[in-house]
Amino acid sequence: MGGSRINLLLFTTIFFLISVATICRSDDDADCVYTAYIRTGSIWKGGTDSTITLTLYDASGYGIRINNLEAWGGLMGPDYDYFERKNLDIFSGRGPCLTGPPCEMNLTSDGTGSGHGWYCNYVEVTTTGVHMPCAQQEFEVEQWLATDTSPYELTAIRNYCEEDSLTRRRIGGHVILEPGSLGTGRGEK
Repeated sequence: MGGSRINLLLFTTIFFLISVATICRSDDDADCVYTAYIRTGSIWKGGTDSTITLTLYDASGYGIRINNLEAWGGLMGPDYDYFERKNLDIFSGRGPCLTGPPCEMNLTSDGTGSGHGWYCNYVEVTTTGVHMPCAQQEFEVEQWLATDTSPYELTAIRNYCEEDSLTRRRIGGHVILEPGSLGTGRGEK
């Protein structure tokens, strides 16, 4: 009888360890690596000290929001001044995978800091993950994100998705949020 209890305990322990290992591995496999290249224009006073948020959507309407690009994955170094005139800034980090390549972008400035206005030339994004092909998309912005110059908006949206995906996202799309975001996670509308 003692031998069967040991076998049961051993079996239960092994089963538990395999389950935990599978769950941990599954979480890592669900992450993708996102890299964003953001070019600030050469226009006088085109740089900003504001916090910049980037949200990417796939054609199914799922998205990932990165609330503070610099804090999330700024690669330029600790003393580097991001989003300044003529800069090409690079950001990279992990986050939940989308269901397809990103085809829509929402770029938002919080309008804080000295010199809140910002002129962005473009945002180029690459994504990759385990058992997934690499995807790349360039979003031409060529717009001020400012409240004191045209178009008087702190947000630039570029949608290169197929026409029906925008309707799908507005009806039932979800945003996958990064840790530290304002929302609670998958399933927010």
